[in-house]
Amino acid sequence: VQLVESGGGLVQPGGSLRLSCAASGFTFSNYDMYWHRQAPGKERELVARGTPAGRFTYYPDSVKGRLTGSRDNAENTFYLQLNNLKPDDTAVYYCNVYVGGRNYWGQGTQVTVSS
Repeated sequence: VQLVESGGGLVQPGGSLRLSCAASGFTFSNYDMYWHRQAPGKERELVARGTPAGRFTYYPDSVKGRLTGSRDNAENTFYLQLNNLKPDDTAVYYCNVYVGGRNYWGQGTQVTVSS
């Protein structure tokens, strides 16, 4: 299993980013996928979950209405659109998947929101 995130960067408050997670080594279309984030000095937190059918659930109230998840099962890619970004969204964003009872993580992509 391999997960590779991309798409992070430095953005001003109010800006947008689209994160990608390229997956390989498992049957992507069969699995729920997750996005987590970890801000400096804080614990990693779940921000979104996507089912194989493309249904998404978003978790902290602070992100609801600003995040949109999607997935392309033909391209084995999982996405997270971040809109109206705030400085508190600054974090490393990770995708992960549970396969065979094990939790696999990507290396993360840094999102920095600052003016």
